[in-house]
Amino acid sequence: MAKITEIAPDLFRITTFVEPINLQFSQFLMRDDEPLLFHTGPRALFQEVKAAVASLIDPQTLRWIGFSHFESDECATVPEWQHLAPHSEVLCSLVGKMVSVDDCLALRPAKGMVNGEVLETGKYRFRFLATPHVPHCWEAGLLFEETERTLLCSDLFHQDGDVEPMTDSDVIYRCQETLVDYQQGPLANYMPYCSLTEPTLHRLAMLQPKRLATMHGSVYVGDGSKALHDLAAVWREVLSPQL
Repeated sequence: MAKITEIAPDLFRITTFVEPINLQFSQFLMRDDEPLLFHTGPRALFQEVKAAVASLIDPQTLRWIGFSHFESDECATVPEWQHLAPHSEVLCSLVGKMVSVDDCLALRPAKGMVNGEVLETGKYRFRFLATPHVPHCWEAGLLFEETERTLLCSDLFHQDGDVEPMTDSDVIYRCQETLVDYQQGPLANYMPYCSLTEPTLHRLAMLQPKRLATMHGSVYVGDGSKALHDLAAVWREVLSPQL
């Protein structure tokens, strides 16, 4: 059963722990005039996620389905959600809309957003941040909820394990440990390191987020700017020794 935690006013973390791979999958639901779901989760978790969403809103009223990039845990069940919520639209980068989403995922044309564009859901404002190849994929992007200063950061700050929903303790060591472990196996280089990596992380740090809502692991509550600078240093150390 998915666990639900309110991480900020009207913003809910919906999390399932998959024990065989020692990994949490989290979706984030904003309960507002135009409800927004960020991440759909993979197909295997759809029924659990749907039940959790239904405990918070009428799923048929879901208006926006957002995600960072084209990957199963980000967007696999977009068609299921769009069948369930007849007025829902996909929210993604303009690149994602043009190269993938409208052609092979969404049932209706997606809302393709450009960097800095703002979506108002009622009481809350989401700024779209184009982040190509961060965490990965050309079409990657993130959402920053400006009212409560929460960064919906996809795979950034990935932590393995069945960890607590929220923490104000430093999560950088966990992130480094996970990344080092991944580099030893078949999932090596799942975070590409390129000329865009550090500038993007430092640009995100300038937003001074109060919460970092990652898909895998605890939501960090605290100095998000420092955490993003620290993450940049970890990625440089672990992923770019050859550069």
